[in-house]
Order: sequence, then C-alpha cells, then structure tokens
Amino acid sequence: MTGTIRVLIADDEALVRAGFRLLVEFADGLEVVGEAATGAQAVNQARGLRPDVVLMDIRMPVMDGIEATGALLAQPHAPRVLVVTTFDDDENVFAALRAGASGFVLKDTPPEQLIEAIRIVAAGEALLAPSVTRRLIAEFARAPRPGAASRDGAAALGGLTEREREVLVQAGAGRSNAEIAAALHVSAATVKTHVSRLLAKLGARDRAQLVVLCYELGVVSPRAGP
Repeated sequence: MTGTIRVLIADDEALVRAGFRLLVEFADGLEVVGEAATGAQAVNQARGLRPDVVLMDIRMPVMDGIEATGALLAQPHAPRVLVVTTFDDDENVFAALRAGASGFVLKDTPPEQLIEAIRIVAAGEALLAPSVTRRLIAEFARAPRPGAASRDGAAALGGLTEREREVLVQAGAGRSNAEIAAALHVSAATVKTHVSRLLAKLGARDRAQLVVLCYELGVVSPRAGP
C-alpha cells in the first residue's frame, strides 16, 4: 500500500498501549490514529478512524480480541488485524485466525520486528511467528476439526494444478515464499503468483487463512507434516 499506515492500538493495559504508541510513531510511514482499552472500543473507533491495521490484544474486558476481530472484519472498510499476545493460551491461536486475524506476533517481539510485521500485514500479506505456527499445528494434532472444512473448499482442491498443491502444502507448513522457492527450485516471484492463485481458488482471505484451510481440508497432517 502507499501513503501512511494508520494504526489503532487495542490493549487493556495503558503502559502497553503507551509503549506501542511510542514505537509506531517513531517509525517512518506509520501513525497511531487511536487507542482502545476494550475490544468494543476498538470496534467502535475503527468505524470512524478507518485504521489500516489494528494491533489487537486477546484478553480484554467487555469484548475480547477474538470477538472484536470478527466484528472488525464485518465492517465495510475492514482493517487488517495483527494480534499481539503473550501466548498464555494455545487455543486462542486457532480462534483468532478463524475470526479473521491476518497475523500474530508475541509481546516480546523485538521492536523492529513489530514494525515490520505491521507493514507486512498492511500490505495485504499475512504473518505468523514461527512459534505461533508450531502451536497451531499442535492444536490441530490434539483436537482436529474435520467438520470445519467447507464442501466448496474441498471441491476446490480438485481444481488445483500439481504445482499449486505443492505450494499449498509448503504454505500450510508456515514457510515463507523464499523458503518455498528454495524447496521447489523456482523463483520467489513464481511462488507469489501461485499463492495468489491459491487464495482466489480456495476463497481464502489471506495467507493466514490459507494455513487454517490446509489443516481443515487435510492437505497437511499435523502429525506427519508436509
């Protein structure tokens, strides 16, 4: 995207919000347009402020970050949601992804990586911290959800080319475009093209949702891996 990235910070701890504000406002091309102490406040503010990205805590009063993410994605001009969490509760990973989060980072993420994560999500990509992907896989291994996959999604798999299926499996394992390119001996640009086609064919909003679909549709086994 072009222009300044507008960021809304949602966290029930004032010190955390202040720290994020300081980081964001010192970064080139980013600005904080608002702060929210509850999920409900974040949803209400987003309607008027039109942020590009919402930094979303999960555990908040009135409305938690998972419910707020779903409500934000239902708005006409939906922002991207980047969940920033301490990761105390593994099951929140799947729930927030299902609600529409485009990425996850941990609260101990280095400042420069947080800023880069905001830019990645704002550009329409998805970002999953490696530890988040591992926990997502572990969650599916413990409690697979075979009934969650839609019939349309399962049918769409039949329309994929062999190369697209290979890219899908790699993406489902949480690998980046560069890593997929190296594994399949193609260029990163070619991988990006395949990922774009996969998103369109499978009706996935972004790469994060693509990972979820891989497990729901059984393309990737949490026990066996890709």
